[in-house]
Amino acid sequence: MIGLDGFEPSIVKPMLEAGELPNLAKLRTRGGFSTVATTNPAQTPVAWSTFATGVNPGAHGIFDFLRRDPGTYLPDIGLNRYEQKNAFLPPKVVNLRRGVPVWQRLTEAGIGSTIVRCPCSYPPDPLKGRLLSGLGVPDIRGGFGSATFYTSDSGATPREGENLVTVRRDGQTVSTYLIGPRHPKTRADCRVEVTLRVDPAAGTVSLRSDGSPQELVIRQGEWSDWLRVKFKLGLLQSVLGMVRFHLVGTEPELALYASPVNFDPEFPLFPISSPASYAGELLEQIGPYATTGMVEDHTGLNNGRFGEEAYLAQCAEVWDERAAMMRLELERFDSGLFFCLFDTPDRVQHMLWRFREPDHPANRDEPLRPGLERAIEDQYRQGDAIVGEALGHADDQTLVVVLSDHGFQSFQRGLHLNNWLLDNGLLALRGGVRPGDEAGDMLRNVDWGRTQAYALGLGGIYLNMKSRERDGVVAPDEAEGLKTAIVKGLTGLTDHERGTLAVRSVVTREQAYSGPFATEAPDLVVNCNAGYRLSWETGLGGVPDRLFDDNRKRWGGDHIIDPALVPGVLFMNRPFRGAAARLLDLAPTILDALGAPKDPGMEGSSLLS
Repeated sequence: MIGLDGFEPSIVKPMLEAGELPNLAKLRTRGGFSTVATTNPAQTPVAWSTFATGVNPGAHGIFDFLRRDPGTYLPDIGLNRYEQKNAFLPPKVVNLRRGVPVWQRLTEAGIGSTIVRCPCSYPPDPLKGRLLSGLGVPDIRGGFGSATFYTSDSGATPREGENLVTVRRDGQTVSTYLIGPRHPKTRADCRVEVTLRVDPAAGTVSLRSDGSPQELVIRQGEWSDWLRVKFKLGLLQSVLGMVRFHLVGTEPELALYASPVNFDPEFPLFPISSPASYAGELLEQIGPYATTGMVEDHTGLNNGRFGEEAYLAQCAEVWDERAAMMRLELERFDSGLFFCLFDTPDRVQHMLWRFREPDHPANRDEPLRPGLERAIEDQYRQGDAIVGEALGHADDQTLVVVLSDHGFQSFQRGLHLNNWLLDNGLLALRGGVRPGDEAGDMLRNVDWGRTQAYALGLGGIYLNMKSRERDGVVAPDEAEGLKTAIVKGLTGLTDHERGTLAVRSVVTREQAYSGPFATEAPDLVVNCNAGYRLSWETGLGGVPDRLFDDNRKRWGGDHIIDPALVPGVLFMNRPFRGAAARLLDLAPTILDALGAPKDPGMEGSSLLS
């Protein structure tokens, strides 16, 4: 099984007909090609969790990248959490994806699996075989990706999701530091001291540290090799990490970008593979590789710290790294399940979709540079080449499956959901606070005693329920009427500035999900039309002063809209039931293909029967 994250049917189909995807065309000829229904929301961790478990989100518990704490109304990471029972025991990481993944069902049947970078597999599941965790593995600071930007410009200010270090140049020498994990007791940043020697004539920076290598040469316009470093927490405690750099420029100001610090695969802070030694074995076999769940540094591009060419260069290296893992494993694979996910098409479409649309709002702030109009199609061609390599390892006994978790569409306009709730009297701000900058984010200025509903994350709306939320006001017997009113009011919402439909439908939790974890989902899920998405501000609990805004970020494509508009793609080298195929059906299909008993808890059915 080869996962090609985000492959969009409306791009795949014309490329197939034009002969640009010859290996996928072979699969279509030998077996078939169809779309595959995704999850609600059509979000990567949600969708791949359903793929792995064969159950809907209500039965595996992943609904978004973020979840809200009803005791504080604050967002938290929705994929995993850390627990420490007491001060004498080390912390452990807990996977918030519940359900039983198909590789564990195969293990119970005595069948082995090799799983490379499937999302929501951190911490790794025990299995017969090997597993390298994917999306969900944090950086060394515990986030999705905390980069650092070094500059000698004293007027620079930090941008979204980054650390900014302003440096002083003593001639061409700079003394500075790398930012590592927070100290578990003091919460202060742990650091590694480094010295930079700037050579403007050569366009290089030489970084010296106690890491490996002790001297790392960083060339302008290029990504450096990995630097392995040790952050000391105390006399006998340290954390190992890896970081790489992109030198933007040396004159008139130094501009140096440092990636998020990754876990060192040989000595990760928490296990990232099963068996635990597997991550280190990969390091020995293919060399250093990124371990964070979000490898591509989209935040650096979104913040304008470097350009599209640097981003695509990094993406090309990620392709090479993942392909090396695939080749290594396919060389020794002879039976069972092999799965490898290539995430990069998703990341490139997020960041370069605007090059397909000259009128995209993100293009107003800078002219479109020529040569990137077909960058997304290049990703599809690269995915096709990977499929060709995989086919080279398949004999007539091998079922080959290629799929994407969802499709893709434009993201031109953001819907400020909390503003709609405010305008409709369902959310209130504290006295004297106006929507917009004054309201801030994280719902910090919401008057909970007068608020019936609020939005957080990119999926939907929560009711401010009594006995559930800290300051809940909605009684249980009022909930159904309130949900009905919100569904009626939001469904069919029109963006009057553009004269287009923004919201296709709103569904209740009960309509969308079933299972033991459905109560953790939003009470209502908002399904936007193509071109729209819940706004960036909505995701972090902002209350802007207007209902819609143009999306002027470089992140100009997305898929968290009505799932019916963004199905994935599915290819097999054997005939299969393509009509009404769902991600729910893939785990039962795997069990069927390998002769393992069907899990009675799985909701889908085999596409081979």
